[in-house]
Amino acid sequence: MKIAISGKGGVGKTILAALLSKTFAESDYSVLAIDADPDANLAATLGFPEPEKITPISEMKDLIEERTGVQPGKTAPFFKLNPKVDDIPEKYAVERNGIKLMVMGRMKRGGSGCYCPESALLQALITHLLLGRDEVVILDMEAGIEHLGRATARAVDKLIVVVEPSRRAIETADRISKLAQDIGLHNVVVVGNKIRSQSEKEFIISSLPGFEFLGFIPYDQALVEADLANLPLLDASQQITSEVKNIYHVLLSTAVAKVEKFG
Repeated sequence: MKIAISGKGGVGKTILAALLSKTFAESDYSVLAIDADPDANLAATLGFPEPEKITPISEMKDLIEERTGVQPGKTAPFFKLNPKVDDIPEKYAVERNGIKLMVMGRMKRGGSGCYCPESALLQALITHLLLGRDEVVILDMEAGIEHLGRATARAVDKLIVVVEPSRRAIETADRISKLAQDIGLHNVVVVGNKIRSQSEKEFIISSLPGFEFLGFIPYDQALVEADLANLPLLDASQQITSEVKNIYHVLLSTAVAKVEKFG
């Protein structure tokens, strides 16, 4: 199963990605969590020690030069657009509690609009992770889908857009959905987060007509307090953990239905 998670900054994408990764891993699935958000927080949320010491792939200058033939930051008319990447997960992923993690870093473009060498490497790597890996891959992305393209859209089983009860979060969800449609990614679903009341849940539902909803995660002050105290977040709220497990079961049932339909 390949899952991409997006949404406006601050809506709770990373905690959902972390809890889903943990839930799949605890159910004995092989899990590869990908932090594709430039504001990388997934390693810390998953409890990796010294997350600030994990070097993003986009900053591995020697690797980028080796695979693309061009040193990052240098002007070159030609570089490899399809570099070798299939060995990168085994060499550069870090692992904790059965979850492998890779941090992508920022995808950059050259002044002419073409991809820089580091972006070419990232794009090839994301394509490999989605098309060539036989495991659960969970991508925590920024408020967009720039790491995805037409070649990889068909491999994404679900693009989960996380939405909190706010107009800006709703607007971002609409924009992400339109971008997804443009590349042929139609499996777009919504998870409501930080829900304090039935009226907030109804606000999200009424504001996003036609969307499929996977679930609604309640607001829990215990998560905020754990974050402020620098305590582990994944065990801070039983309410949130329980709802994410419900979302996990919905995802599994969707995957089973897909297999039964297409064989």
